[in-house]
Amino acid sequence: MKKIAVVILNWNGSTLLELFLPSIVRYSTEASVYVADNASTDNSIEIIKTKFPSITIIQNDNNYGFAKGYNKALQQVEEDYYALVNSDIEVTEGWLSPVLSLFDNSPKVGIIQPKILDYKRRDFFEYAGAAGGFIDQYGYPFCRGRVFETIERDSGQYNDETEIFWASGACFFIRKDIFRKLNGFDGDFFAHQEEIDLCWRAFNLGYISKYTSKSAVYHIGAATLQESNPKKTFLNFRNSLLMLTKNLPAKQLFPIIFVRLCLDGLAGIQFLFTGKFVHCFAIIRAHFSFYGMINKVLKKRNGCYTDNYFHVKSIVYHYFLKNEATFKIKY
Repeated sequence: MKKIAVVILNWNGSTLLELFLPSIVRYSTEASVYVADNASTDNSIEIIKTKFPSITIIQNDNNYGFAKGYNKALQQVEEDYYALVNSDIEVTEGWLSPVLSLFDNSPKVGIIQPKILDYKRRDFFEYAGAAGGFIDQYGYPFCRGRVFETIERDSGQYNDETEIFWASGACFFIRKDIFRKLNGFDGDFFAHQEEIDLCWRAFNLGYISKYTSKSAVYHIGAATLQESNPKKTFLNFRNSLLMLTKNLPAKQLFPIIFVRLCLDGLAGIQFLFTGKFVHCFAIIRAHFSFYGMINKVLKKRNGCYTDNYFHVKSIVYHYFLKNEATFKIKY
């Protein structure tokens, strides 16, 4: 058995599979390659069987979303390391070797992210992960190479190997034993920010997440759920609150949640005044969904928490009020 499994989650993504599976097959000879299909109704399965016979198909019986879809599929994958790869990712020659080396030589490293560049603007970082992720005290995520809507050109400024707080689900490497110890992604998230939650839970147990620029991939981004889709707004706002409730230290839980609810309210007002009414309503729905899940989510708290989870107190303050649009090592 090979050490690493490349697992692509698919739902009605036949066009993406035809475009991106060739690079996966060509440059992943060190790995076993799987497509985990979330009960697609297009011709995805036929394309894989016909054009990519070396790929193993794992068939889920429903569309379980990103989180639960991977959880179900990975029950059948026994390689030591998982590479969870979006169907809209183009990999590059040698992308797996640096990751395998890091895992083999650094036992405390549990999660790894490569450099994620934009498939369409290839000298720019891609929104979903860029050069590794962090959060502020209130749970707002940002990356080296991407803060809110500002995306940096890749000029080698993040050509390094460094500890990060979260790795992007677009291309996410994790040890099998850690994934299973943490019971995988939280299925209640469905999609969006489940990888940050998983990284936070790993962090609370003392595992390290790392970024390496020695491995690089290209990501289309928003190929399965467009940025303008109010469902994405709903999932991001609700799941961020779920993540905070699960992982914050007890003494910070209610003060941080209260501030975050207020900041979300301001975001909703901004959407309202800019005519984005469906996104304002999505935030309201996200809050009511969160309130309905509070008791269930509180039961998921496991007693392992650390205070030093955030890189900066408020990235909102630095970005919108101080006009600091790019990542800084120290704020």
